[in-house]
Amino acid sequence: MTRVSFSPAGLFRSVWSNRSLIRSLIQRDVMGRYRGSVAGLLWSFFHPLFMLGIYTFFFSVIFKSQWGNRPQSKTEFALVAFVGLILFNLFVECLNRAPQIIISNVNYVKKVVFPLEILPVVVVGSALFHLAISSAVWLVFRVFFLGVPPWTSVLFPFSVLPLVFYGLGIAWFLSSLGAYLRDVSQVVGVMTSALMFVSPIFFPSAAMTDGMRRVLRLNPLTPAIENAREALIFGHGFPLSGYAWFLGGGLLVAWAGFAWFQKTRGGFADVL
Repeated sequence: MTRVSFSPAGLFRSVWSNRSLIRSLIQRDVMGRYRGSVAGLLWSFFHPLFMLGIYTFFFSVIFKSQWGNRPQSKTEFALVAFVGLILFNLFVECLNRAPQIIISNVNYVKKVVFPLEILPVVVVGSALFHLAISSAVWLVFRVFFLGVPPWTSVLFPFSVLPLVFYGLGIAWFLSSLGAYLRDVSQVVGVMTSALMFVSPIFFPSAAMTDGMRRVLRLNPLTPAIENAREALIFGHGFPLSGYAWFLGGGLLVAWAGFAWFQKTRGGFADVL
């Protein structure tokens, strides 16, 4: 039986020692998703733009939504909303794909000595690739319509980092659970659909009541989206103390998910 580690050090050691394999699997995952399509990788550009156009039309044209109280163009609203949509897509891609990770890689479970714990890392890495593409699209539109973004934009990767740890920890947990319970993917699909409307994507959390804001803070997307907007749109940094708690929570969730995965992986071959 392969010896597994449950410690935080084991988590980072596994990712680091398998970094070349992870990179190869991410590349294969990204290219495999678009293999056979006419547009290929261009779909990674088209999809976020298409969704942005739909939601911007409904919220800014039909519902006449505004960001705060100041006058703004539909382009400004679209760029603000797009930041939230980018992070939402990152998080939801990790969650939606997680329950099928082990089920769709039975050959790794049964036939090959393989570090199964890196499979959720590959999913998160693929989601980060799509985030990078969407961020590049946002930057081009921002420069074209509103000029160069503020210098605080360099903080954007730091605003994403805690969300990556949250997504990775939850992906480890859901991938393990999905191997034993096939209904998990259906439940996760419903929950992620609702998650869009309890995340500050098309509205600022400041517009909610105090009670609703406290509920929103339980959603890891809330601080991530708010920090990203402060850096990319409004030219502000984010409070260090609040960020430290957010990052610490992400690291804790990542380790808990990793430990759960390592504890339960021994039974994967029996249920597949």
